[in-house]
Amino acid sequence: MADTQGARHIDDFVESPQQQYSGGTQYHDVEKYVDQKPDFANEAEEEEDSPFEMVRAAVSNKDNSDLPCLTFRSWVLGIIFCAGLAFVNQFYWFRENSISLGGYVVQLLSFPLGYLMALVLPKTRFRTFGWEWTLNPGPFNIKEHVIISIFAGTSVSTAYGIDVVTIKKMWYKSELGFGPSILFILTSQVMGYSFAGLSRKFLVYPAAMIWPVNLVSVTLFRTFHEVQTLGGRFTRTQVFWMCFVGSFLWYFIPGVIFPALGFLSILCFIAPNNVIANQLGDAFHGVGMLNFSFDWSYISSAYTQSPIAIPWIYACNVFAGFVMIMWIATPIGYYKNTWNTGIMPMYTASLYRTNGSRFDIHEVMTPDSMLDKEKYDSYGPLRMTFTFALTYGLGFAGLINLIVYVALYYGKDIVQRVRQARTMDEDIHLKLMRKYKEVPHWWYMITFVITFVLAIVTCQVYHLMPWYWVIVGTALPFIFTIPIGIIQALSNQQPGLNIITEFIIGYARPGDPIANVTFKVYGYITMAQALSLVGDQKLGHYMKIPPRHLFIAQLVGTIICGFVQLGVAFWLMNTVENMCTPEGAPFTCIQANTFFSASVIWGLVGPERMFGSSSPYHPTLYLFIFGLLLPLPFWLYTRKFPNSWVKHIHTPLLFIASGYMPPAPSHVYTNWFIGCFFFNYLWHKYRNAQWSRYAFALSAGLDSGLAISGIIIYFIFMNVKIPDWWGSNTQHCPLAAYGYLSQP
Repeated sequence: MADTQGARHIDDFVESPQQQYSGGTQYHDVEKYVDQKPDFANEAEEEEDSPFEMVRAAVSNKDNSDLPCLTFRSWVLGIIFCAGLAFVNQFYWFRENSISLGGYVVQLLSFPLGYLMALVLPKTRFRTFGWEWTLNPGPFNIKEHVIISIFAGTSVSTAYGIDVVTIKKMWYKSELGFGPSILFILTSQVMGYSFAGLSRKFLVYPAAMIWPVNLVSVTLFRTFHEVQTLGGRFTRTQVFWMCFVGSFLWYFIPGVIFPALGFLSILCFIAPNNVIANQLGDAFHGVGMLNFSFDWSYISSAYTQSPIAIPWIYACNVFAGFVMIMWIATPIGYYKNTWNTGIMPMYTASLYRTNGSRFDIHEVMTPDSMLDKEKYDSYGPLRMTFTFALTYGLGFAGLINLIVYVALYYGKDIVQRVRQARTMDEDIHLKLMRKYKEVPHWWYMITFVITFVLAIVTCQVYHLMPWYWVIVGTALPFIFTIPIGIIQALSNQQPGLNIITEFIIGYARPGDPIANVTFKVYGYITMAQALSLVGDQKLGHYMKIPPRHLFIAQLVGTIICGFVQLGVAFWLMNTVENMCTPEGAPFTCIQANTFFSASVIWGLVGPERMFGSSSPYHPTLYLFIFGLLLPLPFWLYTRKFPNSWVKHIHTPLLFIASGYMPPAPSHVYTNWFIGCFFFNYLWHKYRNAQWSRYAFALSAGLDSGLAISGIIIYFIFMNVKIPDWWGSNTQHCPLAAYGYLSQP
């Protein structure tokens, strides 16, 4: 059996990365996936298989229904990894050097741990309430491996509702409390299950709904358990632990002893008293030119993810967009004093008055956190930095650009696949899944009714927003989940509803910031969560995971994740001194600060005042025309010259960086791109076999060692005064904190 082979050769799972990246047509590359056409030519094949070539290459057309799935081992490891990732990712979410541990860490670590449990656990059988079970059903198998990863996958990202809980307590000075907070988070997260389940017929079952990104995971799982040996001096597990130890020990240097290694600004060292050099070179208030880092948390950050996790061509697209936005457009607009932004720092998510002083929301609010129009008119209008305003305009452009790009490049294929989904016969994978009990629709309906009612009660009783806006917010994912899911299932691209939700509630309830962000959670995150769950369901479909086991794993994992992440948030907010302020470094909450600023812009002040015809920022709305037209010349050129290098330009990726600018320190993209160059160009090109064997193990080891080191450093040094010296100072560009027209 496949799992027994995997047990004997624990580290020889090496083909996945090579297949993913070789030849410039990676599994991440949507061009390869959506251009594939059904192949019915060879009907004389002895074995039935998928009609799509890329699915045939990655997914087995066989299934062993005797393999246990939701076992004691998978429960234990799934819960441990789910809670562990939830803790780590939420802990670092509040820090200025935010990182995120991904699912590949779980895939790598759960395999040897499952193998170990299979060796040491007793095989005694127990009978509980008529149900027979055992601690050790036999060799650790691929289905257990997948279900563990799905358990943990619910914790890869932080719950969006925690942003609302955080800004309500730390900025609006109105604590929601743990009980109402957990209701708010679970209803917004779990409600997505109902939409995911009800859309299975359209997004999971049809063979034409491929979900290309899942093919990478499928290949990686199979190469764990279907052994292929490429040789090598070290095993993957050995490489992981060597990198883990090295990263763990190294982080004590930039994390405690020599923090300046995280921000080596060449321009500021050369001209420390030159304001332009400071603004161009600083990472927190400038654009990060020639600002280098030896801190892995700024190379593999939560904003960019690991430099090993993205193909080189895609990295070039993302970095090119960053350069055009941050190193070209921003300095030109800023030093022309556009919108009088020269009196503010070049780059920050903070909000200002017309005189350049910080905007104090408490000067314009009523006691119930609503806008007082008379106070606002007296206090003066809200202003933001040039970069912040520009990135909002680029947000409009990026959304329409993605829609046009998908329509041009993949429109015909999407229409064809939708027709195939309606007319094509069941493929082999759906036939194999028929042997397992399906999740009844009423399970999803009950999930929806419970979460919907609790959402209405929570929002109404705790004054988050009126109950009828919960209905409107829920209608958006109901309308958009299937059409956007079809786009994502075929192109790996997901148009976001966040800007749409902010506009709707901003115009409908101006002056109500908490209602604005609450509506955004239910209107946008419910759909995003639903599509994330649908993606996992398709992974389970490919790997022949019993649907009811998958449902239980997703639901339990989401609930555990919600409790753990909210517990971490409350613990830090109640124990860290000066939390979410510069004095509370490294817990400066830069991501929450950006979310707070958005609540003020779209909620407290409202889109009419900020982007209406009388606003200086009104022209940013017309950037949607730029986004609309941008894909056209590249599409026309590649139709005429299909083999030109222009085919590697993916315009939606040019807008990726602007989505995180702010809050991301501006030098993270530079250092991430340098890492991509070394790992995914030089190493991949000149030592391909070595890269294929060790790349993901190296990345997982560096990320995991850093994460554990940072937590231990926090507990060891939380009450220790670190000696102050030049290397302990990360602010070597002090003039960047001010506008070039308002220097102290």
